[in-house]
Amino acid sequence: MKLFPCKTIRIPDDLTSVTSYKLADEVNPSEAGMSQEEVQALWAGVEDLYRSGIHPAISFCLRRQGKVVLKRAIGHARGNGPDDTPNTEKILATPDTPICLFSVSKAATAMLIHLLDERGQIHLMDPVSYYIPEFVASGKENITIHHILSHRGGIPNPPRELDPEIIFNHDEIVKLLCKAKPVSPGGRRTAYHAITGGFILGEIVHRVTGKDLRELLHETVQKPLGFRYFNFGVPEEETNRVAVNYYTGVPLIFPFTTIIKRALGASWKDVVRISNDSRFMKVIIPCANLFSTADEVSRFFQLLLNKGELDGMRIFNPLTIYHAIMEVGKPEVDRTVMIPMRYGAGMILGNKPIGMYGPFTQHAFGHLGFSNIFCWADPERDIVVSLLTTGKAMLGPHIIPLARLLLRISWHCRKKSGH
Repeated sequence: MKLFPCKTIRIPDDLTSVTSYKLADEVNPSEAGMSQEEVQALWAGVEDLYRSGIHPAISFCLRRQGKVVLKRAIGHARGNGPDDTPNTEKILATPDTPICLFSVSKAATAMLIHLLDERGQIHLMDPVSYYIPEFVASGKENITIHHILSHRGGIPNPPRELDPEIIFNHDEIVKLLCKAKPVSPGGRRTAYHAITGGFILGEIVHRVTGKDLRELLHETVQKPLGFRYFNFGVPEEETNRVAVNYYTGVPLIFPFTTIIKRALGASWKDVVRISNDSRFMKVIIPCANLFSTADEVSRFFQLLLNKGELDGMRIFNPLTIYHAIMEVGKPEVDRTVMIPMRYGAGMILGNKPIGMYGPFTQHAFGHLGFSNIFCWADPERDIVVSLLTTGKAMLGPHIIPLARLLLRISWHCRKKSGH
């Protein structure tokens, strides 16, 4: 009997049997300044990650110089989970399969806030209480919108002993956060606001515009760019297409269990369970339930890389993008995740010599999602990458192949001349 049993999936001998893509969707690598061998090396890295047995499905999209180099999926959207039997119905994942982005949702929420600032409807340096008067309670009168965006708002954790089911009740969460006492003054310390910040930002959008985040994202991004998904939740008729999330990897022990519970207000296993709940696909959870394909989210970050314009559509002013990706403060150990982090006003930034998006990615910006979901743009390499996964594991055999994949992307997507 293993001391730490690891939940993994069954891996077929022939990976082509679980791989889905269309050659017509991918350009010749030379059109994007890459060789066929380099592209093959990157996809081999994705296959190695799949072979770790942690992710039932992986959807991967890489754009370079604005062109789609890889747009593929491997594995199963449903079935072949660690606890599924060989007789469980299996549905292959495709590049068109919608997957929950979890915390990558924060990047979209942040950009809607920046858009309201661009329009003059709000000002990022205003206290939150200008727009949500009751937020002033318990000493939060000096916490600004910018503090919330950059994870310096002083309210990183949900109230203790919170019922995880409250995630489905936006109004109740906002009430609790308005009453909450900050653990530090606004702007003082960096501590990842995994759950809390998104609900405050979503409430600001509603009070200023009279619209919810779903409506605003639809009219400003989803509809103009022709996205089928890329919004909070999914239409009821589409729920059967959504990829299922699976609890995989090595079971967590102290201190990881304590850190997760404090940050998310729920256990790791509860987060996975809730994410597959039909209610999770109907409500708006600003920090966690944006659904998208890998291609759509990569187009969103291509929009940001292009300084707010895509396919002839101007969505954001270039200065708005600059405000979102500019580093806020000096790098420091994040008091929630307990590792050094670099943040913009809504984005997680890369670093050197090693960063969240691989080595020497100090100019990259994007966001990570629970867990092992990586979406980012790197101006130096002129790339946009989206790696969506459905295995929810912190610890397990996927860590080394994931690190190798990030290394390969940095290595094979060379920096532009002059960088």
